[in-house]
Amino acid sequence: MYKDIKDKLLYNVDILEKALSDIFEYNDTDCRAIIEAQKYALLNGGKRIRGFLVMQFCRAFNGDENSALPYACAIEMIHASSLVHDDLPCMDNDDWRRGKPSTHKVFGEAIALLSGDALMVKAFETVNNNNRLTAKSNARAFSVLAQSTGDLGMLGGQTMDIFAAKKELDLDSLVRLYTMKTGKLISASAKLGCIASGVLENDDRYKAAVKYAENVGLAFQIIDDILDYRDGKSELNSFLAHLSIDDAKSKAEELTRSGIEAIAPYDDGTLSSLAEYLITRNY
Repeated sequence: MYKDIKDKLLYNVDILEKALSDIFEYNDTDCRAIIEAQKYALLNGGKRIRGFLVMQFCRAFNGDENSALPYACAIEMIHASSLVHDDLPCMDNDDWRRGKPSTHKVFGEAIALLSGDALMVKAFETVNNNNRLTAKSNARAFSVLAQSTGDLGMLGGQTMDIFAAKKELDLDSLVRLYTMKTGKLISASAKLGCIASGVLENDDRYKAAVKYAENVGLAFQIIDDILDYRDGKSELNSFLAHLSIDDAKSKAEELTRSGIEAIAPYDDGTLSSLAEYLITRNY
């Protein structure tokens, strides 16, 4: 089963890498640095889980995956922009990303900052320019992406994370931080897949997709905390400040089961396999 989901992820990565590369098939001598920095940050490997979710939810609800592709590219641009900013000295101050020097180590802090901003803007441009779907669908996608990215979404979660570095959070606050910083983009991925397939917000399929994504997103973060602990990374705020490793694993498994149950009526097994794969990483 895991070999199968890994193959599906790789298939999707190939599609996304080609589409993302095509978006940046332009040059401008005066703006070359920011264009190259965006490409460096964006085309830097990874499993493309968020983009995969966009594409797979569109497939699950009988949509055309080519219609979902611009939305999948957009969510990957938003994610890449957050990683560029996270690595900056004023944030997490990380010199490496996926085994390569971080964007600011290659292009300098100023260009890295600007390229992260530019990737975020390019994401919205890509949604708006999706000519395979109606302007109304693109407007819905635009709104989902904005709400998930903004001050009550990913960026708000990053803000909470900055302040959380100085004080221990209670469990409810920690869940909200993770839900905003990580979970909002994962939920947005499911919503964008629904929009690309024509599924509306009041549809049971849309609600099931959101429940799946919310549960899987939180389980994903719990497993990250366990793996960080095993790698010797000590964080003031993690689930392991509140739960034992066994209890944290049980919570991740419970969330995963709930997500799988929610999407089961519409799933061909791909989404359930992905959920199970994500919580058994490096066990």
